[in-house]
Amino acid sequence: MTSTIANSSIDICARALILIGAEPITSFEDGTTEALVAVNMYEDIARSNLCHTRWRFSTEQRVLNKLSDVPTGRYDYAYQLPNDLLMLHAVTTSDMPIEYQVYGNKVFTDLNTITPIVADYTYRADEVDWPSYFTIAVEYAMAAVFAGSIARDPNLIQMMEQKYEIAMRRAKTLDSQQQTTRKLVTSRFITERRS
Repeated sequence: MTSTIANSSIDICARALILIGAEPITSFEDGTTEALVAVNMYEDIARSNLCHTRWRFSTEQRVLNKLSDVPTGRYDYAYQLPNDLLMLHAVTTSDMPIEYQVYGNKVFTDLNTITPIVADYTYRADEVDWPSYFTIAVEYAMAAVFAGSIARDPNLIQMMEQKYEIAMRRAKTLDSQQQTTRKLVTSRFITERRS
């Protein structure tokens, strides 16, 4: 038998159950308590963790469509947010941030521009696209849920939550390395020191 990667919701839940010493599930329709907990908790846990930080693997950009219906008040223009959006990070035009407000599934702004308005956002990436460092963190998050609902062991809950926190910190560190390192601008400090 060879080890495989966890690239589905079932795989992740099965491994989380193994972490607490329970029997793994093979389907959300197993009819077991484990499957009942998994099917009811997994998607919220996954989405919450995807919004936990600005993960490079689940970040996207999209040009927003201007809507013909204008906002009722305070703003002049409305743009439709993408259907797969979990969390909006920025709205820009010509690479410059603009002032905006999110209302439901729309962005309202006063800016009237002919250049496209672009949204940077987190989307619900499929498990097959998750890097292993993120998958492991979600497995520990689910293990903490299972430890409370299946094992009902406070010590096991605490241990899984601690492992989750450690795995999440490591995941953030690894994921942050997937972009150009930002240079610290020191000219302002040097100018102040010389004056």
